[in-house]
Amino acid sequence: MGRQQKTKLTHPTPVQLPSGAWRCQVMVNGERISVVDRDPEVAHTKALAIKSGLIDRKKSPQIMTVGEAIDRYIESKDSVLSPATIHGYKKIRKNDLQELMGLRLPELRQEHVQRAVNQMAKKKSPKSVRNAHGLLSAALTMYYPEFVLRTTMPQKIRHEIEIPDMDEIAALLQASVGTKLEVPLLLAVWLGLRESEIRGLTWDCIEGEYLHVKQAIVDGEDGPALKGTKTYSGDRRIRLPEQIKAVLEQQPKTGDHIVTLSGHAMYNRLSRLSEKLGLPHRRFHDLRHTAASVAMSLGVPNTYTQKRMGHATDHMLKTVYLHTMKSKEDEYADRIDQAYDALLHMNLHIYTNKSQ
Repeated sequence: MGRQQKTKLTHPTPVQLPSGAWRCQVMVNGERISVVDRDPEVAHTKALAIKSGLIDRKKSPQIMTVGEAIDRYIESKDSVLSPATIHGYKKIRKNDLQELMGLRLPELRQEHVQRAVNQMAKKKSPKSVRNAHGLLSAALTMYYPEFVLRTTMPQKIRHEIEIPDMDEIAALLQASVGTKLEVPLLLAVWLGLRESEIRGLTWDCIEGEYLHVKQAIVDGEDGPALKGTKTYSGDRRIRLPEQIKAVLEQQPKTGDHIVTLSGHAMYNRLSRLSEKLGLPHRRFHDLRHTAASVAMSLGVPNTYTQKRMGHATDHMLKTVYLHTMKSKEDEYADRIDQAYDALLHMNLHIYTNKSQ
């Protein structure tokens, strides 16, 4: 049964597991329930309490599995987190770190977590692994706070963001005139709106000379859901250019929303249009990158761009958007080359005069 217990305990008898913890099993309504604890007396007492109905086994963190803890964590956040976030959590719960889900919380060890992370890292991106580990960490913090994770995570992969240049944007805008893609393209590349913000716009968001970005539509477990902006700073007013106002005035008002396309439909239409024009494949979010990069290439202060884009801080501008379009890179490279070329010619002239 394992090492000798200090105190003789009656049935159910605690059994020591290879992990060092003690397990006590009882039958409740024909179901075998296991209680695990590092102390055999505690495991025995809890098992008796569950059998007698003094403890609801479904509400006791000490006998929950990892999967049950994550389920309860997701349920506890259902009314405060975005439907898209909850949907993402449920996908993680269903598909990732499955070798941990059946373990009781007191049985969980850092080695179990590290092995599960290692296996997941072989199949999925570092970002996906971090998201899954983050959900696990949040659930453990709430229901098993004495367990502190010290997991070594896979190294982040830096993805170079390619931004459509102005020629590409001009071609897309021209080809989209009169189509359902025209308004979403203008709002993304000119005003820097997120896809979810574009979908959330209603006609009352147009307030005179300004567009009030105050809500978004995201895809949750039960389909599209209307929510507030991504951040507090996301609720913003942007002055409407005359060209965009004119296009909006021509749109049919068949419902409350300005744009009736789903996120998937926007992506598909952009892909088909790009293919037709012989342009590189882009995500719809890449158009938002363009809006930020154009502002930065024009010397617009970060504080204004940050406010216009709806960021809470300028962190995203510095870490993600701090790059310029390829045409601008070439322009700056030409300036540097010309400066050094002039310097070398001047020095050559000085040396030539000295030699004479």
